[in-house]
Amino acid sequence: MVEHTRTLDFKIAFAIGLGTMIAAGIFSLSGTAVAEVGSSAVIAFVIAAVIAGVTAAAYSEFASIYSENGGGYLFCSRTFEDSDLLTYGIGASLFLGYTGTTAFYLATMDEWFFRFVLPESLHFLPHGTTAVVAAVLLGVLNARGTEESGTFQLLVTGAKVAVLFAFIGGAFAFKGPAAAVGTFAAGFQAEPVNILTVSALAFITFFGFSAIAASAGEIIEPQRTVPLAIGASIVTVTVLYAFVIVAMVNSPVPAEIIAQEGETAMGRVAASFLGPVGRSLIVAGAIFSMVSASNASILAASSIGSLMGRQGQAPRRFSRIHREFGTPFWSVMTATGVIVALIVAFIALFPAEGAALGGINLGLTALTGFATLNLLLPLAVVNVALVYSRRRFPDLKRGFRVPGVPAVPVIGVLANVALIYNLPVDGVITGLLLTVGLLVAYLVWGGAPDVDELVERVVPPRARAASGGQTEATEPSEAADTDTYRILVPIARPESAARHVRLAAALAASHAGEAEIHVLTVTELPDQTPNELVRDTAAARVDRIERLLEDAGVDADYTVEGHLCRDVSFDVLQTARDSAADLLVMGYPEERPEITETVEFNAPCDVVYATGGASALDLRTLTIGVGGGPHQRALLDIADSLGGSGTSVHLVNVTPTGGGGSGEDPGVTLSALSTVESVEVHNVTADSVADGLVSKAAEADSILLIGASRDRRLRRWVFGSTPDRVVERAREAGVPVLVYASAQGFPERLEDYLFPVYRYLRQKFQRSVAALRGDADAHGT
Repeated sequence: MVEHTRTLDFKIAFAIGLGTMIAAGIFSLSGTAVAEVGSSAVIAFVIAAVIAGVTAAAYSEFASIYSENGGGYLFCSRTFEDSDLLTYGIGASLFLGYTGTTAFYLATMDEWFFRFVLPESLHFLPHGTTAVVAAVLLGVLNARGTEESGTFQLLVTGAKVAVLFAFIGGAFAFKGPAAAVGTFAAGFQAEPVNILTVSALAFITFFGFSAIAASAGEIIEPQRTVPLAIGASIVTVTVLYAFVIVAMVNSPVPAEIIAQEGETAMGRVAASFLGPVGRSLIVAGAIFSMVSASNASILAASSIGSLMGRQGQAPRRFSRIHREFGTPFWSVMTATGVIVALIVAFIALFPAEGAALGGINLGLTALTGFATLNLLLPLAVVNVALVYSRRRFPDLKRGFRVPGVPAVPVIGVLANVALIYNLPVDGVITGLLLTVGLLVAYLVWGGAPDVDELVERVVPPRARAASGGQTEATEPSEAADTDTYRILVPIARPESAARHVRLAAALAASHAGEAEIHVLTVTELPDQTPNELVRDTAAARVDRIERLLEDAGVDADYTVEGHLCRDVSFDVLQTARDSAADLLVMGYPEERPEITETVEFNAPCDVVYATGGASALDLRTLTIGVGGGPHQRALLDIADSLGGSGTSVHLVNVTPTGGGGSGEDPGVTLSALSTVESVEVHNVTADSVADGLVSKAAEADSILLIGASRDRRLRRWVFGSTPDRVVERAREAGVPVLVYASAQGFPERLEDYLFPVYRYLRQKFQRSVAALRGDADAHGT
């Protein structure tokens, strides 16, 4: 099974919290706060910090118990185990809160870009453009690895803290320490309502503590590191915010100008202290801040999405860990898509200054309210969960304990509700409507069933050695040796077991090192059918497969296991992931093509399909075609491995006469077959590529190996699928075929879709050039 590795230490966990808190709150809301309540903005920020600190204490205690990714969603799902709808609501709300917070950060960054960075000639771009670009880039960064994004977080956070020190130092140098303190002391205002309103808006800046807890599964020694990083980041940020407010109050820029500047007021103030250089420094710091805070929030949102997928409260794709990057790729990409959608909706489609669609005005302030609501509601529930957890699970080992329970959590709940009351109404309404919509969608969907509901292991793995003896089987999840080459062989029809296991053994033999062959037979369980009615049938299938393999004298080490499942493709894919399979070997789509196509598209590894020909697959001779497509290039590795172990290769270059294109250059293909001892190149002419490949394979009495796109549906509709045509022709001619589909990420799949277009246009261009040359020769020029 592909698993996370803990890579984030205290300094990076601290940087995640600090970087998330030092963001739009200090660079954007500080100007708004000073314009509203003057020096009392310090009180507003301290109130927000204290309220955040109360809930942060609850997060710290829970994080010392449950050291996994997921934050408040994880804590609530472990505490309220029987309240499925409640835990889903918390997860959905937090996911919206983190993505909304990221959208707010990036939208604020976009305002700074338009105000200070982009030249006038580019101001025709819609507001939110740079925010969308930044969201996509950060999504790619987080999809590639948490260790890389954590190091990025540390560097950027250090840079923006240095910028804040320069800003604060410039203010005190401008007025002198004594005068600055005096001006600050004289600027306090007794406006409780306005102070609470600013506190409600400022709370979003202190929610970075939850990003630390949400990433506990990535943090080294989380029981100690998480509470320490949370406390240190809140205290550090509160002190920094206080000094920034002192600096803002001492600005020579009038309060009304600061109010007009809004989100970018701090840049104007910096210019008054430090001149153009100071303004450039603050602009750079502000952009750094928005980017690093967004990076941390995407990491937290994807962690929650991954846990929801694992628990069946979101599509299971969210929980899948990328084999190369080790990250929840689908969850990261979904979070990125939601962030982009929020930026477009709140900033581009429905801006505060007036919207073209329906007259709805939202904008940055409403986005702040939307994000903060979806953070405060789960926080209130986490405080309740702490009281409930103490009473329901008194014996749990808690690395950190919140003092004054239940009084402190109750205060936290009341404070959260008070802040919600002071949020912008349009943001609250939007947030409630979207959250309720997600709850309704979940009720309609019903959630993904647990793995145990779909799959029952009727016969555990039973191992057989090549010598015929029985050995001790290894559980797939216990396979820790990453150097072992693992092949999963799903068997639908027992009669094909020997054929496919022999093929798997031959493919395994072409790889250096140890190899494991895992044979899986899945007996489909019809709906409304109790498991006990089919268990005997499933066990009998395993026994029959074992007898057939023994009778056929299969010379390979293998294990056989049998499952009951209501979704065969799900079982095959789940087993491939759990066993860390490097290759799937199975039959080509016949009676149930939808199962095989689902496996082909979603498999976490390469897939080889075997079809046609004799009962045994002889890999002594192999025929492949010349081609330049991505799926063709991928199969060359396996052809080269087989050739290096003694297989002779026939390379066929087909020039179709039926209008299907022209021949290819065999040089690229030959260069990839560097270890093959024997390669024969054949240039043939046939009605189609499929006809030429099949006829040459039949003539050479060899197996035909072809590459296939992971998803051939589009190509069937638009271009027709060469693999499907080859299989059809080969079945008629009695030629065995191996169809190889390599594991692909998004770039490779995109290339696979675009390559036929490129090849068609290239061939059309070549014909046009040839025709022009012919005309030129005819006219003697």
